Parts: sequence; C-alpha cells; structure tokens
Amino acid sequence: MFAVFISTTAIADEVEQESAAVAVEQKQIPAETPAVAKDVSDSKSVDSSAVELEEEKPVEILEGFKNLSRESAECVSCHREKTPGIYEMWGDSKHYAANVGCYECHKADPSDKDAIKHKDHIISIIVSPKDCGECHERAAAEFDASHHATAGNILGSLDNVLAEVVQGAPLMNGTSPVVTMGCAGCHGSIIRVESDGSLNPSTWPNTGIGRINPDGSKGACSACHLRHNFDVAQARQPENCGRCHLGPDHPQKEIYEESIHGINYRAHKDKMNLDSDKWIVGEDYSAAPTCATCHMSATRDLPITHDIGSRISWNLRAPISTKIDAKAIKEGKKVKPWLERRKDMKNVCTSCHGRSMIDNFYMQLDSAVELYNEKYAKPGLKLMKLMKAEGLLTDTKFDDELEWTWFHLWHHEGRRARHGAAMQAPDYVQWEGFYEMAHRFYMEMVPQIKEIIEKAEKDGKHGAAKKVQTALDEVLNSEMHRWFLGKEPPKSWSPADSDNHGFNLKPKE
Repeated sequence: MFAVFISTTAIADEVEQESAAVAVEQKQIPAETPAVAKDVSDSKSVDSSAVELEEEKPVEILEGFKNLSRESAECVSCHREKTPGIYEMWGDSKHYAANVGCYECHKADPSDKDAIKHKDHIISIIVSPKDCGECHERAAAEFDASHHATAGNILGSLDNVLAEVVQGAPLMNGTSPVVTMGCAGCHGSIIRVESDGSLNPSTWPNTGIGRINPDGSKGACSACHLRHNFDVAQARQPENCGRCHLGPDHPQKEIYEESIHGINYRAHKDKMNLDSDKWIVGEDYSAAPTCATCHMSATRDLPITHDIGSRISWNLRAPISTKIDAKAIKEGKKVKPWLERRKDMKNVCTSCHGRSMIDNFYMQLDSAVELYNEKYAKPGLKLMKLMKAEGLLTDTKFDDELEWTWFHLWHHEGRRARHGAAMQAPDYVQWEGFYEMAHRFYMEMVPQIKEIIEKAEKDGKHGAAKKVQTALDEVLNSEMHRWFLGKEPPKSWSPADSDNHGFNLKPKE
C-alpha cells in the first residue's frame, strides 16, 4: 500500500527547531569551520540539559524498532521520551509502516551548510524538497517547476515593502517581524545559517511554500504535507490550502466555501474517500471537488501533478490579468501553453459536468476577466504610470493616498472579483468584488486624481497637469465610464425584454 502511496503524493519531513533543542542546542555551538558539521557533544557552551543528554549511556534499541535502520532506531528510541508528540505522529504515518525513520530524512553530509553533529550522527534540522526528492523524484521535479516553488520571490515585491517598511520595522535581526511571521510564513524565507551552525531566528522556523533552503533548493513539502504523520487525507482537504489562501487579497478558501462545490464538500465529507491511495475523481469519490481535485489530483485521463499551475489558464493575481503563459513567452521560455492547461482543467470538470456547461462557464469567466481588465485595470494602471512619469507621484512607495487606493483596487477588490468568478462565488464577484472596485474607482481614485491635477496646476506644472487631465477625460468619456459624466450608456446595455420577466428598470409613477 505504501508503494502506491508514494507514487501519488510527495511526503516531506522537517523537525521544528525546538523539537530537537532538548538534544541539540546548536544555536550556542561555536563553529569549527563553515564546511564542517558542528559537534554538539564537545561544546562547552551547550546548556545543562543538552550536556546531560550527551552524557547519557548509549541508546538501547527497543524491540519494536528492529526493522528500522540502526540510525533511525537510535533516534526514535530516545525521542519517544523526549518528543512524544513527534514520535506518536510518525508512528501513525505510512513512513513508519515502510520503515522510513528520522535518519532517512534528516541525514546530512558534513559539508552541508546546516549540518550538525548530534550523538554519533551528522544531521540537519531542515528537510528540503531536495531531500524528499531522493524517494519522491517525480513529485519533487514537478514542484520545482511550479509557481509554488517561486513563492519566495515576494521578498522583492511591493507587498514586501508594506511588510518591511510601512507596517513594520527591522526589529528582528534586521528583518521586520511582519515579514518573518506574516509574509514569509506562507511564501517562505531565505534560511540563513549562522557561523556557529545555528539557524537565524528571523528565518527559521519556517514552512513557507517557497522557502529557500541552505542546500539551494526551493520550497517546503511540509507546507502541505504536515509533519510528522504526512496524512494524505489532510493534504487533500480545502482547509489545508486555506492556511495561506484566505483573507482580503486572496480569499480562495472563503470563495470555495461559498461555492456549490464547497457546500457539497461540507455536506458529504464522509463520502469523499480521502484516504484512498489513487483518489481519482469519478471513481473513488464524486461527492464534491476540493482544491486538490481540480489543481493536482488524478482523473481517469490525467496523472497527479505537483505543478499547481499546470491546469490554470489565467493569471488572476497581477494588476492586469494575462494568460498564464504570457510572461514566460515574452521572456523566451518554453512552458505549457494556456490552452493545454485549460484543456486539462476541463478534463477534471468532465468527471461531473457536461461539455456545454463547462464551455459556457469558461466564456463567463473570460468575460469577467475582460471586464476587470478593460474597465478598471488598464485605465487605472495607465493613469498611475503617467502621473509617476510626470513627477506628480513620488518615488517613495505608499506615501501618496492614491497609491493606497490603486493598490486596494487591483490587489484586493480586483483579485476578489476575478477569483470569485473563477471559483463560482456570486457574492465575491459582485458585492465583495466589482461593487467595491467600482466604488473605489469612482468615489476615491477619480477624485484623488483630480486633486493631484489641481495641485500640479498650482505648483506651475501645467504641462503635466494637462497630460493627466487629457488621459482622465479619455477614460471617463469611454463607453464603459461615460455614465459617470451623466451621459447615457449604450442601449445594448439595457435588457430589452426586462418587462417580460417582471423587471422594471424605473420605478412606476
């Protein structure tokens, strides 16, 4: 059974720093050389509890662990007393059933940056995707090619400016606690190993999905496959993804819960067969899809994948949505075309839905994304770039009210509308999405731009003021916005047969 399991899911293992701290107080251990594993047993600076542990007699291998490797048997014979929580979870895992123990995952080479000597073994606290890939080669390769693996790139983004500077301050080893415990908690940190072999506390513990590890690999399998039982049923549940995919700017969890899919899942969770080895929709279960069903799991025609974006056709995160392969093509990279990705997602849908329903849904989604792009995103971004180019906005991020307004429009309301459309949540499309976006655009952004134009005129920047005013007039006089100037929208916008369905566009006299 375990052989089937490892072919369908990547299992990762890490140990919290505190879980090993009783036996390994590596953060106080002086370095020998950066390339040599730190020997905790000879250290004079290890605290009394660690010294006590090092002076204990050799570990006696318990009878129940005879099938484990000698190294792992020694580990668990001790840790069953020292860290019983980890021991119990591991004992309930398929790793345990397959005689995969602590050492198989935590073993290290003496030259590894984060290698430490614990007892008679060279280990590392962090278990990276590179380590997991020794057994789960295919899953590790797919993950490495995924967008999840690059989630740590946020450290150089506009979001990180907010966390580092606007919201935070470098109070923790030169890093903002907002970054350490907020952004990096989901996106991942760059793990820093100190000269004494300890892991920098501003970067560890961390299970962010795009974590950059000391061995150069990206990611943390344990972001989804929680240690130490690595329960496949847990990884398939939407709550697992909802650890990061929730909140005002990426509320996929809330959107899913509002959708018909989420309602069905809650009502029929006991029929989901979440423990199944292969877990093929339409065969092993049909009660409802979860995040994993659509984005990762096997169908009757498709294999499981750990490239989380391989079935996504739109980029719904950016200020302007583009097809998912557009950026890569522009950079000259060869990637899976968006049409092929959509074809694969439609294949998932056909397990429960007819072709015409699926095709019509995608027409609705494309229309909603186009509306967002054409009515709000493209005009808004054009105006923001123009004001920046003309010197009417400073180079400092978020010191102008308009920058906050624009950020909320695309990063919060705009994403909610687009994701709501993609995952069939009506309220997130309209009231939490397009309504909030429209209010932000007409009641905040437009008046703020007018104020900037007025100030520019007073400051003698007549040329810049004229350019921005012309651009704003062009936007507001366009077909989608002319109603705001008191001009009637095109007749085609009004349902001609509304009265036939009992609707009245105007109140009766």
